[in-house]
Amino acid sequence: MLVGRRYIVRGRVQRVGFRFFVDDAARREGICGYVRNRHDGTVEIAAEGDLEAMLRFEQAVRRGPAGAKVDDVEVTDAEPSRSYSSFSVTG
Repeated sequence: MLVGRRYIVRGRVQRVGFRFFVDDAARREGICGYVRNRHDGTVEIAAEGDLEAMLRFEQAVRRGPAGAKVDDVEVTDAEPSRSYSSFSVTG
């Protein structure tokens, strides 16, 4: 079952390799979408994939890489757009 989610990640998540960590986790799980830094210091993720893969992906996002400190992850369900063919790092 394909699901879509949007994540806003708060904490020490910029300039610590967080986006590239998320990119690796998404590619490992076959997730499509993007990750990008936001001007307010948070990181935004749009992701679509199989429900079980998305659950594993979210666990990785909540953990983050060694240099990060994830304080909060806001998760919003979204209708899958099916417009992503891969995962990308932007901004």
